[in-house]
Amino acid sequence: MKTFVVGDIHGRCAQLHHLLDLLPRDESTDTLIFLGDLIDRGSDVPGCVEHVLDLCGANPERVICLRGNHEQMLLDFIDGKSLTWIDADTGGDRTFAQYTQTPLRLQTEADFDIARNLFADKMPANQIEFFRQLPLYHEDDFALYVHAGLEQGKHPRDSSPQALLWTRDMEFYKSYRGKPCVFGHTPTAFLPLRGRLGHHGIYIFHSAIGIDTGYNLHSPLSCLSLPDFMLYQTYADGQSATHHITSLIPETLKEMQRKAELIWTGLT
Repeated sequence: MKTFVVGDIHGRCAQLHHLLDLLPRDESTDTLIFLGDLIDRGSDVPGCVEHVLDLCGANPERVICLRGNHEQMLLDFIDGKSLTWIDADTGGDRTFAQYTQTPLRLQTEADFDIARNLFADKMPANQIEFFRQLPLYHEDDFALYVHAGLEQGKHPRDSSPQALLWTRDMEFYKSYRGKPCVFGHTPTAFLPLRGRLGHHGIYIFHSAIGIDTGYNLHSPLSCLSLPDFMLYQTYADGQSATHHITSLIPETLKEMQRKAELIWTGLT
């Protein structure tokens, strides 16, 4: 019984399919978790959303998708609560164009309502509802899983939605020592230098594990398997890589591995 955790996808549908094909996952016993941010920036957002939705629907006990801040921004835009999603930096304009087949043009105040209504009409209702029902965290025997991080080291149930979706708290990255917590949201190049592991670019320090390995033409899409700490990565050029992480693992995570190994040995 393993847990496979996938970092921020951001519309990279071909890389996602390649990554899932790479995983040695037993669909009947292993859990697959997506840390959110399925959308924006990439070339096939609708394909990503539909594929993850289908995976969750077909095996809801073993496939979990968390809500990311980009899904939250999209919902806030549809609900008329915020316009942040259509800022140039978010990549929401690419998602808008892919669903509506229309470039996002905002020149007058009326254009905002026109864009909102058009997008809400063109994005399939089941995908919008899927986003509304996404949980903010998941927990299993191995770890806690959140999109962004924890509020002052609190359990996710005690952390605010703002923290779970948006936090970039250096104290969390440097000092968190509770149950292992796997998160995305912040590319590891922007996390503290001490904790970044090798050229594959994930982050492990004490009990914080960051697996958002960035978004550009050279960035891998990453999946970490627990408890064995196998890392699976796929690239835009079709290449793939696997790494067995055995060094620099904090003691809290080594203890998790030992306990899981005892459980696994008992089952076999």
